[in-house]
Amino acid sequence: MRHSFLVILAATVIAGLARPATGHHSFAAFDITTQKAVTGTVKQVDWTNPHIWLWIDVANDKGGSDTYGFEGMSPNFLARRGWTRTTLKTGDKITINYRPMKDGSKGGMFMTGQMATGKLLSMMGGNDEPGR
Repeated sequence: MRHSFLVILAATVIAGLARPATGHHSFAAFDITTQKAVTGTVKQVDWTNPHIWLWIDVANDKGGSDTYGFEGMSPNFLARRGWTRTTLKTGDKITINYRPMKDGSKGGMFMTGQMATGKLLSMMGGNDEPGR
Protein backbone atom coordinates (compact mmCIF):
# COMPACT_ATOMS: atom_id res chain seq x y z
CA MET A 1 0.00 0.00 0.00
CA ARG A 2 2.78 2.41 0.92
CA HIS A 3 4.60 1.62 -2.36
CA SER A 4 1.46 2.42 -4.41
CA PHE A 5 1.01 5.69 -2.52
CA LEU A 6 4.62 6.73 -3.20
CA VAL A 7 4.32 5.87 -6.91
CA ILE A 8 1.12 7.91 -7.23
CA LEU A 9 2.65 10.78 -5.25
CA ALA A 10 5.79 10.78 -7.40
CA ALA A 11 3.75 10.67 -10.61
CA THR A 12 1.60 13.56 -9.40
CA VAL A 13 4.63 15.68 -8.48
CA ILE A 14 6.33 14.98 -11.82
CA ALA A 15 3.15 15.77 -13.75
CA GLY A 16 2.70 18.97 -11.77
CA LEU A 17 6.24 20.14 -12.40
CA ALA A 18 6.34 19.23 -16.07
CA ARG A 19 5.85 22.22 -18.31
CA PRO A 20 3.74 21.70 -21.38
CA ALA A 21 5.58 22.03 -24.65
CA THR A 22 4.97 25.48 -26.02
CA GLY A 23 5.33 26.60 -29.56
CA HIS A 24 4.68 29.68 -31.57
CA HIS A 25 2.28 30.01 -34.43
CA SER A 26 3.87 29.45 -37.78
CA PHE A 27 4.01 31.91 -40.65
CA ALA A 28 3.95 28.97 -43.08
CA ALA A 29 0.51 29.85 -44.48
CA PHE A 30 1.67 33.30 -45.58
CA ASP A 31 3.92 34.37 -48.42
CA ILE A 32 6.25 36.53 -46.34
CA THR A 33 8.27 37.50 -49.42
CA THR A 34 5.31 39.43 -50.86
CA GLN A 35 3.34 42.38 -49.59
CA LYS A 36 0.02 43.51 -51.06
CA ALA A 37 -2.47 46.24 -50.28
CA VAL A 38 -6.24 46.29 -50.40
CA THR A 39 -8.84 48.91 -49.44
CA GLY A 40 -12.21 48.04 -47.98
CA THR A 41 -14.78 48.42 -45.25
CA VAL A 42 -14.51 46.66 -41.89
CA LYS A 43 -17.14 43.93 -41.73
CA GLN A 44 -16.13 42.25 -38.47
CA VAL A 45 -13.35 42.23 -35.89
CA ASP A 46 -12.80 39.08 -33.84
CA TRP A 47 -10.85 40.33 -30.79
CA THR A 48 -9.98 36.83 -29.63
CA ASN A 49 -7.00 34.75 -28.56
CA PRO A 50 -4.64 33.57 -29.74
CA HIS A 51 -4.80 36.12 -32.59
CA ILE A 52 -7.35 38.69 -33.68
CA TRP A 53 -9.04 38.39 -37.06
CA LEU A 54 -10.23 41.29 -39.17
CA TRP A 55 -12.74 40.83 -41.96
CA ILE A 56 -13.20 43.54 -44.60
CA ASP A 57 -15.40 43.82 -47.66
CA VAL A 58 -13.49 44.84 -50.79
CA ALA A 59 -15.24 46.02 -53.96
CA ASN A 60 -14.75 43.66 -56.90
CA ASP A 61 -14.95 44.23 -60.66
CA LYS A 62 -18.43 42.64 -60.84
CA GLY A 63 -20.09 45.42 -58.86
CA GLY A 64 -20.17 43.40 -55.64
CA SER A 65 -17.68 42.80 -52.90
CA ASP A 66 -15.38 40.05 -51.68
CA THR A 67 -14.65 39.42 -48.02
CA TYR A 68 -10.97 39.29 -47.08
CA GLY A 69 -9.75 37.87 -43.76
CA PHE A 70 -6.62 39.08 -41.99
CA GLU A 71 -4.89 37.50 -39.04
CA GLY A 72 -3.31 39.84 -36.55
CA MET A 73 -1.41 39.63 -33.29
CA SER A 74 -2.90 38.69 -29.92
CA PRO A 75 -5.22 41.10 -28.09
CA ASN A 76 -2.67 41.33 -25.26
CA PHE A 77 0.17 42.21 -27.65
CA LEU A 78 -1.96 44.86 -29.36
CA ALA A 79 -3.31 46.31 -26.11
CA ARG A 80 0.25 46.96 -24.94
CA ARG A 81 0.69 49.00 -28.13
CA GLY A 82 -2.41 51.13 -27.67
CA TRP A 83 -5.02 49.08 -29.54
CA THR A 84 -8.44 48.38 -28.01
CA ARG A 85 -11.27 46.16 -29.13
CA THR A 86 -12.83 49.31 -30.67
CA THR A 87 -9.77 50.57 -32.57
CA LEU A 88 -11.42 49.10 -35.68
CA LYS A 89 -15.19 49.16 -35.90
CA THR A 90 -17.74 47.83 -38.37
CA GLY A 91 -18.08 50.35 -41.20
CA ASP A 92 -14.58 51.84 -40.87
CA LYS A 93 -12.74 52.35 -44.15
CA ILE A 94 -9.20 51.01 -44.17
CA THR A 95 -6.31 50.24 -46.51
CA ILE A 96 -4.40 47.18 -45.34
CA ASN A 97 -0.87 46.15 -46.27
CA TYR A 98 -0.58 42.41 -45.81
CA ARG A 99 1.35 39.24 -46.51
CA PRO A 100 -0.94 37.16 -48.76
CA MET A 101 -2.00 33.58 -48.20
CA LYS A 102 0.15 31.07 -50.09
CA ASP A 103 -2.96 29.24 -51.27
CA GLY A 104 -4.28 32.38 -53.00
CA SER A 105 -7.33 32.82 -50.78
CA LYS A 106 -8.45 36.37 -50.08
CA GLY A 107 -6.59 37.75 -47.10
CA GLY A 108 -3.43 37.09 -45.16
CA MET A 109 -1.32 38.46 -42.33
CA PHE A 110 -2.17 42.07 -41.40
CA MET A 111 0.99 44.18 -41.38
CA THR A 112 -0.09 47.83 -41.40
CA GLY A 113 -3.24 49.75 -42.07
CA GLN A 114 -4.29 53.28 -42.78
CA MET A 115 -7.71 54.48 -41.75
CA ALA A 116 -9.68 56.93 -43.91
CA THR A 117 -8.88 59.51 -41.20
CA GLY A 118 -5.17 59.05 -41.94
CA LYS A 119 -4.48 57.20 -38.68
CA LEU A 120 -1.78 54.56 -39.15
CA LEU A 121 -2.03 51.17 -37.49
CA SER A 122 0.79 48.67 -37.16
CA MET A 123 0.21 45.08 -36.16
CA MET A 124 3.85 44.57 -35.22
CA GLY A 125 4.36 47.65 -33.07
CA GLY A 126 6.56 49.52 -35.52
CA ASN A 127 8.53 46.51 -36.76
CA ASP A 128 6.79 45.13 -39.82
CA GLU A 129 8.91 42.05 -40.35
CA PRO A 130 7.20 38.89 -39.10
CA GLY A 131 8.93 36.84 -36.47
CA ARG A 132 11.01 39.65 -34.97
